[in-house]
Amino acid sequence: MIERKRVGEIDLQYKVTGGGQPVLLLHGWGCDLNIFAALHARLEPYFKVYTLDFPGFGGSSEPPVPWGVEDYTRMLEEFVRMEGLERPILVGHSFGGRVSLVYASRNPVHKVILVDAAGVRPRRGIRYYTKVLPFKLSKKVLPVIAGKAQAARIVEAWRRKAGSADYNAVSGVMRTTFVKVVNEDLQRFMPLIGAPTLLIWGDRDTATPLRDAKIMERLIPDAGLVVFEGAGHYSFLDRPYDFGAVVDSFLARDKRTGAGEALTDQTNNQNTV
Repeated sequence: MIERKRVGEIDLQYKVTGGGQPVLLLHGWGCDLNIFAALHARLEPYFKVYTLDFPGFGGSSEPPVPWGVEDYTRMLEEFVRMEGLERPILVGHSFGGRVSLVYASRNPVHKVILVDAAGVRPRRGIRYYTKVLPFKLSKKVLPVIAGKAQAARIVEAWRRKAGSADYNAVSGVMRTTFVKVVNEDLQRFMPLIGAPTLLIWGDRDTATPLRDAKIMERLIPDAGLVVFEGAGHYSFLDRPYDFGAVVDSFLARDKRTGAGEALTDQTNNQNTV
């Protein structure tokens, strides 16, 4: 069922079905709750599953000002408090992995699943700096040479040509938000995660390379890594059968408990009616 809730200044859209142990599915940048449709359906017989549209995506409103990972995490913490959820299971893909890392570092969670998650600052080679430094310099020099209006047009054309697809796909407050979150290194939070953590990665992921997964496996105290050969940044879509099997194995004991709780909830609802 698609629902809406006012969380602080955000009109948040989310889907919730099932009963028992809560599971939060947190999508990546540029996606929405529909990206997890198959996983949501797979888990709902055993858990109370929430799939959120992060602020600025899907049916949720944009942040009132540019947000960082901390702001998104606080929003999630407030949502969990409002829903009365205890020790949720977190599943975070890409940007959703960023929020999962920070949330799990300071809140009680049962388990964490990070899928091609972001959170490790990327290595910057000479190619990056030869592209970025002239761009930053032009933003300061062009208004003096060509005037503010012409400079703005030139800079925007340069952004469209040289900027990443994720950056160019958004505008306004979300563009500044993207710049904030993509530059945050979250390695300091990883040793603080006490819950069992499963890392699932594609070995051909170029957005968050396998190197990042190995860093997370080393820094998170109770972490294990599963690598899918031939899969990219959306490994759960590239290898859906294998992904489902790995998640089922990681949550096997919880699924047995959750099935009983879901059945109890269903019986109670029938008795109430």
